Amino acid sequence: MTAEEVLPVLALLRRAGAGVRIGGGWGIDALIGEQTRDHRDLDLMHRQDQEPAAVAAPAGAGYAESLDQRPVRFVLTPPAGRELDLHPPVFAADGSAVQASSVPDRPFPDPAAAFVTGAIGGVRVPCLSAEQQVYFHQGYEPSPRDLHDMARLRRASGIATHF
Repeated sequence: MTAEEVLPVLALLRRAGAGVRIGGGWGIDALIGEQTRDHRDLDLMHRQDQEPAAVAAPAGAGYAESLDQRPVRFVLTPPAGRELDLHPPVFAADGSAVQASSVPDRPFPDPAAAFVTGAIGGVRVPCLSAEQQVYFHQGYEPSPRDLHDMARLRRASGIATHF
């Protein structure tokens, strides 16, 4: 997935009224301000109450649901191309959010400060903060992509990571 593929998806969702934040590898690249590796998908957090728009807009562009692990996540896939991995947190009035996890009694908290902006292809985009990216990259055996992403994030931001 390239920046030229990501930006139209973000524009499509924005026009549909689905506010999203970029996480995962693209979220880290947005913080760094450049694409640092190939991406097989685009991880997006959308407001749970905006899920109908977050599903309908991509469906109109040929995306179909290919995985349902709600309330944690679901995946939309186009006929040819890369996946949208959608995570539906519930937002509070103070701007914070809570995401379900695969462990029901251990949801992921997202403080309001976790929602920042970065850049993809020179375009400002909403994404997760470096601190929140580190938080989400713990508690599992890292893949080579995770090691790459955390190393790039450390270099770019000076933030400490656990691997």
